Parts: sequence; C-alpha cells; structure tokens
Amino acid sequence: MKLYLNNHTDPCFNLAAEEYLLTHADDDIIMLWRNEASVIIGKNQNAYAEINLDFTSASGIKVVRRLTGGGAVFHDLGNVNFTFISAEGGKLSEGIAEGGLDFAHFTRPIIAALCSLGVNAELSGRNDIIVRTPEGERKVSGNAQCVVDGVTMHHGTLLFAASLTRLQGALNVDSSKLKSKGIASVRSRVANIYDLLPEASCVRVGDVTAFMAYLSKYLSHEFALTPECLTPDMERGIETLMRGKYTRDEWNLQRFGNFGKPCRRRFDYGTIEASLTVADGYIVDVRFFGDFFGVRDVSPLGEMLRGVRYSRGEIMRRLAEIDTGEYIFGSTAEDICDILCDFDTVS
Repeated sequence: MKLYLNNHTDPCFNLAAEEYLLTHADDDIIMLWRNEASVIIGKNQNAYAEINLDFTSASGIKVVRRLTGGGAVFHDLGNVNFTFISAEGGKLSEGIAEGGLDFAHFTRPIIAALCSLGVNAELSGRNDIIVRTPEGERKVSGNAQCVVDGVTMHHGTLLFAASLTRLQGALNVDSSKLKSKGIASVRSRVANIYDLLPEASCVRVGDVTAFMAYLSKYLSHEFALTPECLTPDMERGIETLMRGKYTRDEWNLQRFGNFGKPCRRRFDYGTIEASLTVADGYIVDVRFFGDFFGVRDVSPLGEMLRGVRYSRGEIMRRLAEIDTGEYIFGSTAEDICDILCDFDTVS
C-alpha cells in the first residue's frame, strides 16, 4: 500500500494522475493533492448546462472532466483532495459493500481525521461529508467513485480555506437540488473547515498546507505508511495521458456531442437528463447525462435502446433485460422508462 503526496497543482495533470494510478494499480493507493482554481466536472455531466463557462473563462478557471460520476465541484489551493484506489484483495477493499460503490467505507478515515481535529463530521445523503452547526448542515466535502476492471477509485474534496465567492460564480447548480434540501444558495450550504475548527486546534494557527500535513500524518498512522512522491517514470506516463486527454475540449467539454430534445428528472440517487431522437416511431439515439454514479460507463445503456419502437411497452420490455443500476447506480427500469416517455413531443 502506498501514500503519495502529489505536489502538482495543475488539474489536468492531477486528474490524469488518478487515471494513471487507477489503471496501473497493483496495490492499494492513497494520494493527497491540491488543484489551482478549477471546476472538476462529473463524467456524465453536460458541461454547458452545469457550469458558468463565461465566468470560468473570464476568471482563468480551468474546466476538467473526471472519471467518476457525481456533480461539478470547485477546487482552488484552499481545497485539499484525497484519492483512495482499492486494488482487488487489498487492505482498502476489506469490508467494502458488494457492488463496488460504498461511500461510507472510504469516507470513514477522512471523517475520523476531521473528528480528531474537533470537527464533528459525518456522511450525509449519498456522497457528502457535512458538519452540523447552529445555523444548519454545512457541506465540507463532496465524494465520488468509479470501478474500472474491478479496481475501485474513491476521491473527495475537503474545503479548508477555499474561495466560496468564486465557487458561487463558477457553478450553475440545478435549482431542484437546492430546493430539495431547503437551501437558498450554494454558498449558504457549504463551509470551510477552517471556520469550523476549535480555537485551540493544532492546524488553525497554520494554513492549508498544515492541514494537508496533518491528514498525511493521520493516514500514515492509520494505515502504517510512509509518504512518498510520484516517481519520474510515473510523471512521464501521467504527462502523456494528460496531453492526450485531460487538456482536450473533446473530453472536458464536448464528450456528449450534439443531442436531441432533453428531459430531466431528479431522483434520490441523482439527476438524470436524457436526450432522445426518434424517427418513424423508432428510437434512433438516446444519451444519458447527469450527476449520477455508475459501476459501468453509461453510454452502452443508450446504445441498447436504439432501434426499439417508441412506446412505453416496448421500451419497458427492452429495459427489463438490462440491469440499469449497473449504469446509473440506484435506478430501476421504471425510472428510465418514465424519463424516456416524459417528452411532450418527439420529432
């Protein structure tokens, strides 16, 4: 098992580093890292709908798509990120829930580290770490997961001293998400860990680097590890992947290409937006995007519906043959059918 302290702050490099370590993992890995100002978008999201691209462009904020599902998050140097990569049979895989996606399992050591600082954190909803304050719940961490060839990657943010003003400007958050939580705005819901620390906290007198050092020390002790840096060979491999994928608009902004008329619904497990093209009564194309998670890539789900007659009965018969939860974690065939049959008109 390895603990890497990654000192790079380019989000393109760091997202490439995660994929490189995930696909080359022969042991469990933990990585701590920070990004310069950037918006990290979920794998299944439509960048044009979820991000204020005029604001990010004018502010010099990079937009980079990650491998995991979930919603868009804002990073800057006041934000510490953690990544767990669990190789099959490794220590991190012990006790993980069947099906690969288990947020409680991977957030447990991070929550314990926060509690050891006097911040009474807990997992809330499907993937947030929150702290209960007199003013209400405050989100300090968003988390996401994916599984590639049996290897699980879990990563999360930790808002320590991030610019909440820039966070507010960069994200176009789905209003139904805020309404469902009874919250007036993005900024009122999130908080920096620094502001929640007890006055006597050992990291309150320092800055974000002191907080990162504390996390490193805590995880080193928890898993009996010695922190180390990425090797030169690793960095060369990461840079090659970065140039070929994570610096390109084709991945970061245009992954879904053009699509037909959209329909959006929010479920407990996330928002699903479907785009549907129908010709002569048959489905020509279906694409799904949103802030949901999945064990498998979502694209094949749409491919399996091509050629099906556009009727509730035929769509439901086809979906009955598919484990939709593999592609959109938590979903049922009925959920997907309801979305596809919810279009006012289909041309």
